Amino acid sequence: MRAERRPPSRRCVALALAQTLALGLPLLTPGAGHAEAPLSAIDWLSESIMAPPSDAVSEQEVLPPPVPGAGEITVEPIDAPSVEAVGLVSAEQAGLPRDFWAGSTTETLTGAIAALPGDALPALRDLSFTILLTEFDPPDDTDGQQQLFLARVDRLLDFGGVEQALALIENHGADNPDLFRRWFDAGLLLGREEAACDALLRRTGLEPSYPARIFCFARAGHWSTAALTLRSARALEFITEAEEELLARFLDPELFDHDAPLPEFTLPSPLVWRLLEALGDAPPTRLLPPAFSHAELRSNAAWRNQIEAAERLTRAGALPPNRLLGLYTARRPAASGGVWDRAEAVQQLDRAIQAQDGGAASRALPQAWARLAEIELEATLARLFAEDALRLALGEEARALAFRMGLLTPAYADLAAAHDPATPGEAMLKALALGGEIPASGQNQPAGMTDALRDGLTGQAPDGPAARLLERGETGAAVLTAISRLHDGAAGDLRGVAEGLAVLVRAGLEDHARRAALQLVLLDRRG
Repeated sequence: MRAERRPPSRRCVALALAQTLALGLPLLTPGAGHAEAPLSAIDWLSESIMAPPSDAVSEQEVLPPPVPGAGEITVEPIDAPSVEAVGLVSAEQAGLPRDFWAGSTTETLTGAIAALPGDALPALRDLSFTILLTEFDPPDDTDGQQQLFLARVDRLLDFGGVEQALALIENHGADNPDLFRRWFDAGLLLGREEAACDALLRRTGLEPSYPARIFCFARAGHWSTAALTLRSARALEFITEAEEELLARFLDPELFDHDAPLPEFTLPSPLVWRLLEALGDAPPTRLLPPAFSHAELRSNAAWRNQIEAAERLTRAGALPPNRLLGLYTARRPAASGGVWDRAEAVQQLDRAIQAQDGGAASRALPQAWARLAEIELEATLARLFAEDALRLALGEEARALAFRMGLLTPAYADLAAAHDPATPGEAMLKALALGGEIPASGQNQPAGMTDALRDGLTGQAPDGPAARLLERGETGAAVLTAISRLHDGAAGDLRGVAEGLAVLVRAGLEDHARRAALQLVLLDRRG
């Protein structure tokens, strides 16, 4: 049982206060930084930044000690409208109108972004990422508070798109506590926290929390300064007991019994996860939000952990398929079952494709499809191999499978146009891809699905939230809502299927609508 903590003596507080002032640490009331709600709706963000209290010593009165190698940086105000317009691709490149957000309030848009499903069909997932990363004119009610920009960054982080979120922040600049927290955590998860730590130690006008400052001092090699900071924070009760124990072990693990359990954290922040990792006790990332999986893509992680992390992130749309292929084929599997069977199946197919061996590919393709279907990565397999497989002399069953796989790729229309349907099912798929009359029978679909697909792809939207938004001229909010409606449709809401597809078609996104329709038919996502 942990002994009760005694309040610090006056002499101890005075000493710690002197040390704090010498280090240029902010003066805070006890518990500050823990009592208030997190700045972000994402519960797992690190408490890396604290808002200075009104009685804090000013920057002019308390300056930090110089940090070797640290230079000066300048923070300049950014014009509010341009903040919301920041993106990684232009609207023209994305195939979307520049005024995509027009007609909608920031509140409506942020709500629709927050509602985007994380396990949507691949076509809808790709569209979601495109929207979140595109430069659009800001909504009319933009007030400089950056709510829409933060909503975009947060949804990317929720999806596991840490690389994309980090690029978006760096394109804008982490010039306030809200953005700095996300920048700091994204860097931690990717193993690229150097820039954020350097900025933190240079005091950019932000107020770093004690755990973040201690971590960054230690990371920069200033171990004695980190230890002194910890003693000051501990004496003034500015950190929790769990933080104190974790940081003390991180700074000097030899002082502790290696068999003694570490503090338990229900949902560790990226900073806590990195500290636990350094002590050899990090929880598996498969039990944490998708963004944490990036931490296991680093070279110091076991190969199996790297593959499983890449599978989760690829399924979420946060990692390109070739990254997963590189991990699958990095070496020979040393065991069987689960991830090893998937790696072996992909390796066999990859060798057959590289050798242009139609017979070997005909045998390997169904095996690889079955293995990756177990973890809902069929579309990833299709993007990697379908077009190359269709160029080979495949057996009848393998060719039929390769055709269906090809319809899961962005090249679906060209592949469908070149294919002579051999069954009613293939005729239906070709019609979905090219816009012909959709047969009433063909694929084994739930009752009414064919009618929903036909109505949706011809733009006949039943009354619903997405359709009403589009009628009011709120294109962006309508498209975001249509993505959610189509996700509901995959679980059996046929009105959602018709409405979602119709709204995408009427908004000029017929390509995305047809890809989604094909995936509704070809992929079993009904639970």
